Amino acid sequence: MYTDYKELGRRIARRRKQLGLTQSKVNEMAGLSDKYLSNIERAVSIPSIDVLMKLCAVLKATPDELLLGTERSANIGNVGRIAAMKVEGLPREKQLLALSLLDWLNEQKI
Repeated sequence: MYTDYKELGRRIARRRKQLGLTQSKVNEMAGLSDKYLSNIERAVSIPSIDVLMKLCAVLKATPDELLLGTERSANIGNVGRIAAMKVEGLPREKQLLALSLLDWLNEQKI
């Protein structure tokens, strides 16, 4: 299988912009050196698996979303994707509370 590194860079840039993050901020959050993300986004540098996984964590994306362009919404639907993103941004206590609420809603016979 061939990896299109230009397309990978475009997907990373698109996701970064969707989250409102600068290249500098992503570099900082992922522990990358200055300009490295710019090089990846322009397909000048090819990221290692370690770097790709760091970018996935920072960009809240899966490797297949960045590498292959698959969409998470195809797997869990837009409502589930939006809910997951909102829960990810909460503190741990509120995440557990949200899960309890979902369990409770699932038990209701409405």
